[in-house]
Amino acid sequence: MPTWPARRVQEDTRNMPKPAFPEAPIDSIAGPLQKFIHTESASGAAILLAATIALAIANSQIGPAFESFWTTTIGLQIGDKNWNYPLRHWINDGLVTLFFFVVGLEIKREIACGELTSLRTAALPIAGAIGGMLVPAAIYLVLATEPEAKSGWGVVMATDIAFVLGCMALLGRRLPNSLRIFVLALAIIDDIGAILVIAVGYSHGFHAIPFVGAVSGLGATALMQWLGIRSVLAYWFVGLLTWAALHESGVHPTIAGVALGLLTPTTPWVEQGRLQRFLEWARGSGLADRDQGRQHDATSVKQTLARATVESLAPQQRLEESLHPWSAFLILPLFALANAGVTISTTGASGSIALATMAGLVIGKPLGVFIFSFLAVRLGLAHKPEDTSWPMLLAAGSLCGIGFTMAIFIANLAFHDAALQSAKLGILLASVISAVVGIVALWMLSKTEGTN
Repeated sequence: MPTWPARRVQEDTRNMPKPAFPEAPIDSIAGPLQKFIHTESASGAAILLAATIALAIANSQIGPAFESFWTTTIGLQIGDKNWNYPLRHWINDGLVTLFFFVVGLEIKREIACGELTSLRTAALPIAGAIGGMLVPAAIYLVLATEPEAKSGWGVVMATDIAFVLGCMALLGRRLPNSLRIFVLALAIIDDIGAILVIAVGYSHGFHAIPFVGAVSGLGATALMQWLGIRSVLAYWFVGLLTWAALHESGVHPTIAGVALGLLTPTTPWVEQGRLQRFLEWARGSGLADRDQGRQHDATSVKQTLARATVESLAPQQRLEESLHPWSAFLILPLFALANAGVTISTTGASGSIALATMAGLVIGKPLGVFIFSFLAVRLGLAHKPEDTSWPMLLAAGSLCGIGFTMAIFIANLAFHDAALQSAKLGILLASVISAVVGIVALWMLSKTEGTN
């Protein structure tokens, strides 16, 4: 069996052009579709479309039937345990857990090799995110006069990453890259804050034994990684059991998704040097041999090489890339379709919950982001990029007032019935106002500062 030295392999392949996969009729459609899916504004557009459809149906003659559909009870019963819940519950507590898993993967990436790697680079967005949570919550509590409204303080603390990045994408290259990085890091830190708010402020009826079971599930996941278990199905099975245990514990089960995402390794199992050795071995193993007697050996080589290639990518990277489209274009639009159907009325918009929500997001968010970022720089705790002005940071803070997905999610935990409808209406109106103000302000600032 012939073999090639490593140096000879590198010399033969170094200048080779990238080979192309066989062409297929679907390529003319698949290429543009893949490009669309990976654009920052695509996910926001899909969610916006779903929310618009939900609003239109909710305010039409079939609105009651539409609401009745989402409250349809489905599930199963095992012994004395009844797992029958409304369809909306399965979406909000079940499917959305996968979205939180993707959020956990994104946070892990940023901590491992992104904008949250060092405290110095993360100081400015950390300060902005803290201000963007505390100031809106304070404004909300001041304005929310009804006793039942006080529980909604967490609603105005959230930022919708998909919509914010989508709005910034509309401005193209007008904006400095440092501002995009600031907003992305701030939104991720904001997500961490929202997760803590959900875990601490909106978990009810704590039960210790199921919680211990959920913690054991996370421990089993870590142990499986240490043992080198590679089966994805095994991890999904343990993850499902962890979710079920957390659901029964009283802690919101979506926290299981975040925790499992944070546990996902960011280092590949097959490092670059080992992958190179696999490639050299495959090339010297008669991979291209057409002899019928050696077809079985060639198939085995291909399978081994395919496994090594897959394992040369970090599990965090593989999972984020494979699950992000499902999260962005199925789960979140479905969540919006199930939860954004609000009956619009002047009575609901004038209630203290709606007004406090709007004030917290539209006014509190930009003020909190700006004030805390300014103080962090003045105190020497953080550094402001030279190509990003303070007015731009304030305008970016306005975009962070787009709470939408996360805000509606927390509102579902804080309110019921009429109060929930009022909170959702406030969120929708605040998100529209924040988006318009932020986009217009950034466009004008980029145009003015670009000419100076």
